Amino acid sequence: MSDDRPTRRDLMKPLQLLGLAFGAALFAGVVTLVTMGFFQTATGEERQAAIVLALIIAGITFIAVLVIVALLLLAVDPAQIAKPVDRPVLLPDPAPGDEGTDAAASAPDTP
Repeated sequence: MSDDRPTRRDLMKPLQLLGLAFGAALFAGVVTLVTMGFFQTATGEERQAAIVLALIIAGITFIAVLVIVALLLLAVDPAQIAKPVDRPVLLPDPAPGDEGTDAAASAPDTP
């Protein structure tokens, strides 16, 4: 079995990061237009206000998603991606002498 694990750069390229942010911004803009009644009977001023608000919401969403995903990618240590995980991630590291014991064996016996 080959060990061709992708690197962080392979997992999230800059174009994919921008595409994800653009997709979220487009979704937020369309949802804003629908909720403001852009596609229903509306006057010219109401449609213009809906477009302006949708563009503002889309811009804020684009920047927020871009920053949040970039910060989440920075939180991952590249050396940890290549290391195999053979224990639960959220449990603390075992003590040096506790490698062969498990939680059930270390629990006290109750009558």
